[in-house]
Amino acid sequence: MRHPEVQEFEKLLEELRLHTLNKYDYGAKGIVSALIRARKALADAVRDIKRLPDDKKLAAREPDSFDKIRQLCPRGPRRLWQRFEPALYADRVEGALMGRMAGCILGAAVELWQPEQMEKLARENGDSFPPTDYWKYVPDPYRLHCGVNPTEAFTRHKMNGVPADDDIAYTLLGLLVVEQYGSDFTIKQLGEAWLKYIPIACTAEKVALDNIKKGISAEEAGAIDNPYDTWIGAGIRADPWAYMAPGWPEKAAAMAWRDGMLTHRRTGVYAEMFFAAAISAAFAVDDPVQALQIGLTHIPAHCTIAREIRWALKIAPEIHDFKQARKAVEERFPNMHHVHAINNACLTIWGITIGRRDFTRVISETVAMGMDCDCTTATAGSIIGAVVGKRGIPAHWTRRFNNTIWSYLNGHRKFTITGVLNRFARQARRIHAASH
Repeated sequence: MRHPEVQEFEKLLEELRLHTLNKYDYGAKGIVSALIRARKALADAVRDIKRLPDDKKLAAREPDSFDKIRQLCPRGPRRLWQRFEPALYADRVEGALMGRMAGCILGAAVELWQPEQMEKLARENGDSFPPTDYWKYVPDPYRLHCGVNPTEAFTRHKMNGVPADDDIAYTLLGLLVVEQYGSDFTIKQLGEAWLKYIPIACTAEKVALDNIKKGISAEEAGAIDNPYDTWIGAGIRADPWAYMAPGWPEKAAAMAWRDGMLTHRRTGVYAEMFFAAAISAAFAVDDPVQALQIGLTHIPAHCTIAREIRWALKIAPEIHDFKQARKAVEERFPNMHHVHAINNACLTIWGITIGRRDFTRVISETVAMGMDCDCTTATAGSIIGAVVGKRGIPAHWTRRFNNTIWSYLNGHRKFTITGVLNRFARQARRIHAASH
């Protein structure tokens, strides 16, 4: 899946900037008119690219309509728990939430770093690599992350509670949405919740939020002027729907579809549906790979991301560590953005297939692969955590959580972990009970 080479344009823009400033220093005339011509040429190219029609055959395999998506899904388990299992749920949802938070914390301080950069940091810290504990020290330790906690709050000795991050904030937001609107919430209601709770957003989420603020409907907000709609942002929001529909991947995927459609389309939405279904299935199986396979039955069989997930699962026996994983995605997806849904989904899958039921191995190998590694490691941690439960997570990963989750959500700057777990359990019980 070779994306066009676009990095050269970044180089050309930098050359334009530098030569413009250089010529200005020498008093050259005509700089402004040259820049006007360059701006017009770029604007015309952007306009022409945006007007190009999508491939009709591919579009038919990748609908946005939920009903059409369901028609194109392969056969597979739709519901694994016929009734809510309180004791089993309590253990597994704690494992899933703790696993997600541990993976996020491990990856957040090194998000988008190259594996080689992380390895140097580990060497400076005197630690092993891939890491088997949180970073001892990270650069720029006093920089505020998400405007709440300093970066050093993500390190093993300075952590005091779970620091704020979008990969955790959206998990909490999903809980708030279902508590307020129920599990049959609409995309419009999601938009209302986003306006109420979210002060900051990036990429596709920022586009959608800004569009809603302009008066565009929530149903259309993710489809207008959004070049990020196949990126990872929806996929990181999959967890709450699974936590509230445990053992019921069909229900989790349905909620994930509505959430995804607020900000993404096609591949981006399918990523969220896939992971929501997989995490939901993880509550009911003992093999994380089986959960991934079940997740595949809840997205269109012949969509692009399903094809690439099948490829990742097929070659998984050949991927033994983070180096092989990173090399495989670079070769398979040259020029794909490092925040894309597809390449990051493959890395998440390989983190799980490498570590299987070994929680530390799963998150350490996943984070070492790089790319959007707070997102991938959080999702991998959630899946394996749901499989092995809280007892399957070594104590050092959660020792300094101190029953606290920090957040940047408006009006909700601090949560207790016990409170969040109890609230997820209350909604999961209600959702299962309502189906009988």
